[in-house]
Amino acid sequence: MKYNFDIKMDRRGTNCEKWDLLEEEFGRKDLLALWVADMDFPAPPEVLDVLHKKIDEGALGYPIAPDSLLKAVTDWQKRRHGWDIARESVAWAPGVVAGLAFSIMAYTKPGDGVIIQTPVYPPFYSTISEAGRRIVKNPLKRENGRYVMDLGGLEKLVTPTCRTLILCSPHNPVARVWTREELEALADLAERKDMLIISDEIHQDLIYSDAKHISIASLSKEMSARTVTFVAPSKTFNIAGMNSSVALIPDESLRYRYLSVLNRLHLTSLSILGLTAMETAYAECAGWLDELMAYLEGNRDFTEKFIREHMPKAKLDHPEGTYIFWIDFRGYGFDSAGLMDFLVNDAGVALNNGRNFGTEGDGFARINIGTSREMLKEALERIARALKAKY
Repeated sequence: MKYNFDIKMDRRGTNCEKWDLLEEEFGRKDLLALWVADMDFPAPPEVLDVLHKKIDEGALGYPIAPDSLLKAVTDWQKRRHGWDIARESVAWAPGVVAGLAFSIMAYTKPGDGVIIQTPVYPPFYSTISEAGRRIVKNPLKRENGRYVMDLGGLEKLVTPTCRTLILCSPHNPVARVWTREELEALADLAERKDMLIISDEIHQDLIYSDAKHISIASLSKEMSARTVTFVAPSKTFNIAGMNSSVALIPDESLRYRYLSVLNRLHLTSLSILGLTAMETAYAECAGWLDELMAYLEGNRDFTEKFIREHMPKAKLDHPEGTYIFWIDFRGYGFDSAGLMDFLVNDAGVALNNGRNFGTEGDGFARINIGTSREMLKEALERIARALKAKY
């Protein structure tokens, strides 16, 4: 292994949301933080080196996005995900959630419905409601011990004023990586019902060895013409603070409408350090990611085994992607309020409240396994000891 992911990285006191907001969010600061979706690993050394070099140049004026960056983005999509996308399809966003907000502004009208598949990432809700659009829920359903899309239910929701779906792929928080067959079925529905797909694929690179990510826009020319896809190096390379994300919009008309919102808001440019970090991450850090995924897969397997053996009434579906997993604690009789009180005050850990992902998350918590094996082990042991003492 060239890179060390067992490093102990103390992030307290670094203006870090994950560690420095514990007291504000949970009422205590002496917790192990396994909530906010960033990792307790340094960014790739190649990225850190190029950022030092850029700082040493001294000038941090207005940047441009060079051709080499566009090449790095499109090469990454082709090499890692088999999607051959033209450079002119690439646009920017200061973050994926911002990109979702711009898309809702560009493609829907106030009062329109926007469909989400719940339980799902909390900003999906606020991004829709704050834009004056209606949240329309198409809850995931469970089949054969895992979450699947309810396409029959989805079809019934589509109307002339409700034909936009925000797809979470891979899905946060249930850690599903949608199969080709699932995406093809959704694509067939989208084409029949003239739907627009806004696809959040920020976790596309964080896929375990027993799954494969496919961008829904890559399935066909028809789907690429009705899909706006957002990706980013932020989760992949732990550089979310660079605020630099990518919008992939092959259809010229959709791209024009998206860019018109950015122009109106004067948000067409990313930061000079964000552009620099993004290009280096995509162009030079594939090896770092390969080693990261091997380490995270070890964390995943450890977590599954630990919960199965030491928390027998809790349930964790087999995670196929992401480093944020969805644990069902309802077998212990918890609702969300009781669960959060237990995790904070009995176990001493900070996990995300499942209720924040929708009513379907009552009694669930989301855990971030993107940390050292040692810290992950300590956190899980704290929960198991507290459960044993209480139940």
